Formats: sequence, structure tokens, C-alpha cells
Amino acid sequence: MVAAMSIRIGIGGWTYEPWRGTFYPEKWPQKRELDYAGTHVTAIEINGTYYGSQKPATFASWAAAVPEGFVFSLKASRYCTNRKVLADAGDSIAKFVGQGIVELGDTLGPILWQFMATKQFDPDDFGAFLKLLPAKHDGLALRHAVQVRHESFAVPEFVALCREAGVTIVYADSTEYPAIADVTGDFVYARLESAEERFVAGYAPHTLDDWAAKAKRWAAGGRPDGLPYVTETAPAKTPRETFVFFINGAKVRAPHGAMALIERVSA
Repeated sequence: MVAAMSIRIGIGGWTYEPWRGTFYPEKWPQKRELDYAGTHVTAIEINGTYYGSQKPATFASWAAAVPEGFVFSLKASRYCTNRKVLADAGDSIAKFVGQGIVELGDTLGPILWQFMATKQFDPDDFGAFLKLLPAKHDGLALRHAVQVRHESFAVPEFVALCREAGVTIVYADSTEYPAIADVTGDFVYARLESAEERFVAGYAPHTLDDWAAKAKRWAAGGRPDGLPYVTETAPAKTPRETFVFFINGAKVRAPHGAMALIERVSA
């Protein structure tokens, strides 16, 4: 039960027309979709922050719409990560964290820094980027996760850089990009990107059983078997908050996948 309580499971965003009538009840007010989602999943990854800045009042309204214990992760601005020289991203990073995200308060979870699939690993430049990520802003602690999608990152040097910085490497279950499962931070961030519409919850029941077991093991501080690790070195076995998001794939199934996984980890 302790492990289950530290596992947060959710979806990407909450505004998606195909969810109306399949996840949201018929005629449910669109202005209250976040209210509904917040009582059926335990976390949401916000994608809109990748494309543009938000107002402080917007972050405050999101925080007010969800129940206690709910958490948002924020996808960082593309202007921070989609650049040739990452070491020059300081101003963009400062603008992103300074736009009012502190208004989320206790609902602020990890910040996701996602890189293009064409971005290759440059140890000096990427190391410089990690040093730009702030530990706090206006007194609010910040946690960071990086999602890389080029095979050149699957090397021990990248894992070592992230561990030294205390930054989490996102594990993405994808059919398009290579995955790295090494645990490098004090939390785990997984994105399940291979859902299929033929399954009600996007994944076969036995596959969801397996993800539930993996999530529990992550949360307990363990290292699940059967995942692609770059190094043989496992971090200290200490409990870790674990985030699992159903993203992409058959997006229409994402809420049902999240709810099915929540039910399994809570059993």
C-alpha cells in the first residue's frame, strides 16, 4: 500500500474531443473537464506549456480545479530544448520557470524536458544544459526529467551525467524510439506510448498487470526486470515517487488505460 500511494498515473492533457462521450459523460461541460479528469486519474502531463507561455492566473485555476494530492507535470518550452547549442538555453529556461508555474503550488510535479528525436548526445553541451536547470524558484522546489529519443544517448556517460545532476531519465515505452530505463533521480517518470485501439484500455490486461508490477517495484526502490538498461549499476534501493503517463498511441484509450492501471496498483 505504501508503494501504491506513491504512484501517480495519468494522461496527457484533458481537452481532447474523442474523450467526450467515451471518457467524459455525454453533455459534460467542457469548462469542467479538468474537474472530472482530476477525480479519475491522479496526474496529468500538460503539453500546452511546450508550445507557449501561460498566465499565472491560469496555473492557479488549474491547481484549484483538482483534488488534494493530484499532481501536474509540465512539458517545458520547446525554445529550451529545440536548439543547436543547449548551453545557450539559460534565458529560455528562466523565462519558462518564471512564467507563473509557482502558482501550481503543491500540485506541481516534475518538469519534462523533451528533446527532438534528431538531437544527438554531446556530453559537454548536455552536461552544461543540466547545470542550467534550477533546483527551486521563488522558494518552490523543482524536479526535472529529460526525455531523449536518439540512440546516441544510450551510453554510460549520459546516465552518469543525469545521476550527478539528480535529473530523471524518462523511460518511454515506444515503438519509434530507443528507451533507457536506468533510474537516475529520486523519482521515476514513465511514458507508455504504445497503446492500441483494439484494447479497451489501450493495452492487453496481462500487459497492464505487468506495468502495475513494474510501477510498484519502481516505487519501492527496485529495478524492474526486462527493461533496457545502459548500465549494470543500480541506484540505492530507496522508495521513489513514480509517475506513469498514457501518452500517444491510441490516445482515445488513454484515460481508460490510466484508470485500469490505478485500479491494479491500488489492489
